[in-house]
Amino acid sequence: MSNDEFSKPVRRIALYGKGGIGKSTTAANISAALADLGYRVLQIGCDPKADSTKMLLHDASIKTILDCVKEGNTELSGMIHEGYKGIMCAECGGPRPGTGCAGRGIIVAFETLEAKDVIRVCQPDVIIYDVLGDVVCGGFAMPIRHGYTRDVFIVTSGELMALYAANNIAIAVNDMSSKGYARLGGIIQNSRDIECENDVVDAATEEIGTDVIFRMPRDKIVQTCESNKMTVVEGAPDSVQAGLYRELAKKILSLTKGYAGGMKGE
Repeated sequence: MSNDEFSKPVRRIALYGKGGIGKSTTAANISAALADLGYRVLQIGCDPKADSTKMLLHDASIKTILDCVKEGNTELSGMIHEGYKGIMCAECGGPRPGTGCAGRGIIVAFETLEAKDVIRVCQPDVIIYDVLGDVVCGGFAMPIRHGYTRDVFIVTSGELMALYAANNIAIAVNDMSSKGYARLGGIIQNSRDIECENDVVDAATEEIGTDVIFRMPRDKIVQTCESNKMTVVEGAPDSVQAGLYRELAKKILSLTKGYAGGMKGE
């Protein structure tokens, strides 16, 4: 492979948010929409539950990167699996509950992918990191602490704990942006239909010092497609909600740019 091929720009995007806020659903539908647009996508789940890519894989179980490392199988073919429209799916994994630091799984996974030269081998146009944001410790902050991601978007609703997590994530991103790593691209509102939700999110976003880039309405078609083990983009492609996920994917493209090089870019 030539140096020119290796140096093609890759968008490195992380979605952070409180657990249960719909972040993984949002990430999977963005990936599916980008794949429909012809982009080569790598989605990396950074939650110990290892459920970020399930809808892209039609609920198929895959070995996590951490499990592969423990078994001595560090070939990329065992860690990355093809999902909808060729989306490359990987899950960092984590220790058994109560047995270790969940963030350690992310650290080991990223170091393994970097050692295996995943960018050169897989040649993604976009990497989507789906990262739990309840605790922004060293492991969960690794994508922004070490330059693996360049653009961070926070998924939240108008619920108090979701906004509390969003504020903590924003503090972490802004603290590290001064070092030239990731920047905060804005807020994605995944609506829960609570009272005055838009106003509540707008007030919190102003305090954080960023913008709401998209408001995703609540729609039961999301749960219907999830029960069918697929994204809305795949399971209900002509629905209003699928169209909104495509709009969100295009909005994110408009707010980001690619960086050449390995996992961390240049």
